Amino acid sequence: MASHQGVSQDETIHADEYQSGFFTQVFHFPLPDVFNPRLYDVIYEWLGTPYRYAGKSISGIDCSGLVQKIYEKVYGLMAHGNSRILYNDSKRVAKKELAEGDLVFFRTRRNNISHVGIYLGENKFVHSSRTNGVIISDLTQPYYKKYFAGAGRLTK
Repeated sequence: MASHQGVSQDETIHADEYQSGFFTQVFHFPLPDVFNPRLYDVIYEWLGTPYRYAGKSISGIDCSGLVQKIYEKVYGLMAHGNSRILYNDSKRVAKKELAEGDLVFFRTRRNNISHVGIYLGENKFVHSSRTNGVIISDLTQPYYKKYFAGAGRLTK
């Protein structure tokens, strides 16, 4: 695990730390009352990882690689392919029906689906940004609002 905000590599994050506000400070938004602690543990491991096209490791990862790694580790689902394939393989979800773990898709290049992230709640999503690596962003930010293409839910 990478070191984030004063937590050493040897420390383990426990469920009671979620309640203490630790992750609220790390993620910069209040965690929902009902959430998947495993999801946040795994996201925490990836935060700050640099972007690397077609990357799938802690030394560099792209957006679809991040989705694949998180889905495998948290949900036991094998998500394959780039953002466009993930879009085609997911069941459409209305924006107002978004739930933690759903995928959010963007058309950042032309009219094609070219970016994907995982929805966390409170309009927040985790993704691998080309400029900032793995970060948490907000769907209401002008850039993401402009390029938002839809949401989907992967099932077995």
